[in-house]
Amino acid sequence: MSAPDFPLEIGAPLPKADIMLQDVSGKDITLNKARQSNGILVMFSGNECPYIERNKARTQEICKYALSNNIGVVLINANGNASIAAMKAYAAEQQYNWYYVADNKGELVDAFEATHMPECYLFNQNAKLVYKGSIDDNPGNADAVKSRHLNNAINDMLANKALKVNTTATIGCNIKRF
Repeated sequence: MSAPDFPLEIGAPLPKADIMLQDVSGKDITLNKARQSNGILVMFSGNECPYIERNKARTQEICKYALSNNIGVVLINANGNASIAAMKAYAAEQQYNWYYVADNKGELVDAFEATHMPECYLFNQNAKLVYKGSIDDNPGNADAVKSRHLNNAINDMLANKALKVNTTATIGCNIKRF
């Protein structure tokens, strides 16, 4: 694992914003191009992980919510050996209408210092990090969620309020580095 160019702390700029990434649609994108007027949500994910499986509905919900509020969405497959064909099939099955890209070289995993799937990074309209962590406080059990961390962060950001919580622990499948 290489060291990031800077520590990815709250207020840090969007890392690797201009590296070319291939979306499952076949389109080449960058994080900057995916960013919308209110920012971008970057989520490390994958096709095969029990926590991704348990968070499917929550991932759908938060990604749709972000897009509906002019926040671009990019899910990054952090498996390290992701097949675009398998990702494309998975994205179609999940009805993704946002970008889903592979990070087979681990460039984004390293730059973001991501360690788990799902792990979320919310950047504001100025491409500055305002939230990093989990979707909510119980990634293992949707019925036991008490705090919707990412949803709250989006709402605070859109209201130009200081985020009540800007960093949370992430629990999920470990990202393997190859």
